[in-house]
Amino acid sequence: MNQGPIGVFDSGYGGLTVLKEIVKELPQYDYLYLGDNARTPYGTRSFDTIYEYTLECVKHLFDQGCHLVILACNTASAKALRNIQQKDLPLLAPEKRVLGVIRPTAEIIGTFSKTNHVGVLGTSGTISSESYKIEIGKQFPGLSVFQQACPMWVPLVENGEHLNSGADYFIEKYINELFEQSDQIDTLLLACTHYPLLIEKIRQYAPEDINILNQGEVVAPSLKTYLDRHPEIAGKISKGGDLTFLTTDSTENFDRHASLFFGSEIHSKFVHI
Repeated sequence: MNQGPIGVFDSGYGGLTVLKEIVKELPQYDYLYLGDNARTPYGTRSFDTIYEYTLECVKHLFDQGCHLVILACNTASAKALRNIQQKDLPLLAPEKRVLGVIRPTAEIIGTFSKTNHVGVLGTSGTISSESYKIEIGKQFPGLSVFQQACPMWVPLVENGEHLNSGADYFIEKYINELFEQSDQIDTLLLACTHYPLLIEKIRQYAPEDINILNQGEVVAPSLKTYLDRHPEIAGKISKGGDLTFLTTDSTENFDRHASLFFGSEIHSKFVHI
């Protein structure tokens, strides 16, 4: 059996905030990150298009030797993961695994709330899919889930405007719209991997005592638990602490923006999907 890296996929840069936390938690493994920057953003695209693009990228990571792929993208997790797991994997690679970021978050969010009112901030695609409402409802049937799409937040981050004063209008706007749905919300889920870069401004406009969940900090320990429970998968992952970054668009642009998300310098390679 040939061992391979853990594949981490995102439509662009955001998944690097998840990879960053995973590497902290599990530094011994090799990782292969793929950002589909040529076709980003996914959040505004149709279900079928997101599914098609995600499946193509998962297949590429499989071809590169990955036995386990993490969809570090909420939109892909919401609109493609179930089909890939149920329809494609049994035919393509029944011995391989594809995991997402929604279920690990849904499994713990209820433990943070005392009011049983939680808020979900995400892209239009993630919110319209209702995936978080469905998954949280399975885990915590008594929890009230309020959602707010934040379509301007990802462009603000990707254009480097998220720390500027101009970003405040849209951050305050969407947070106010969420809390207009319920003033009892005591836990906020950042259901987009770009949003950790906005966390200081989010705290500025959210109530002082609010719980804010960063997905990377949830997904990383969840992955460790998964690998502990599935040694047959863990045994297929190569250990060397190597990090490789792939992008479907300009490597120069990717490297410049990606370091903002990952927290250190990155050198990527171009790949055509």
